[in-house]
Amino acid sequence: IGHQWYWSYEYNDFYMINFDSFMINDLMNDSNLFRLLDVDNRMVVPLNNQIRLLINSSDVIHSFAMPSLGIKVDAVPGRINQIMMILNRPGLFYGQCSEICG
Repeated sequence: IGHQWYWSYEYNDFYMINFDSFMINDLMNDSNLFRLLDVDNRMVVPLNNQIRLLINSSDVIHSFAMPSLGIKVDAVPGRINQIMMILNRPGLFYGQCSEICG
């Protein structure tokens, strides 16, 4: 679920797990973090399983993107968009909002 300045995630298949994910504050000055990409809570998905992402927005138009995986889908208030993916290699993949909020 896209919000202005953060994303919310819900894992509904097995356990009702939900959390918010905010970008790490620029003031932290940690050289191990990627500016404007690292977040406080990461979305974790299993390897070699078909994953269905349901994307929507609570306020304005957003766009959920993970460029290294070739994923980009719009998050529109009042509409649910979906995308399927299978991760065939382990890794840390950075997502980003690729739409100016609103």
